[in-house]
Amino acid sequence: MAMAGTTIFSHIIPVIFGFLGIIFIIAGIMDEKKPSLIVGIILFIIGCILPFIVLGSLIQ
Repeated sequence: MAMAGTTIFSHIIPVIFGFLGIIFIIAGIMDEKKPSLIVGIILFIIGCILPFIVLGSLIQ
């Protein structure tokens, strides 16, 4: 049986981070703002890697 937080960390938080990352990337490219672009890239990468880190430590 899955633990209580696995759905949040595997389906909800990565989608939110990915969506916000894409929004920041688009805004950074369209307005030519490097900080916004970098924040978007970092958010997207965190959204991709976070489930593997958290779920790897929760499920053992």
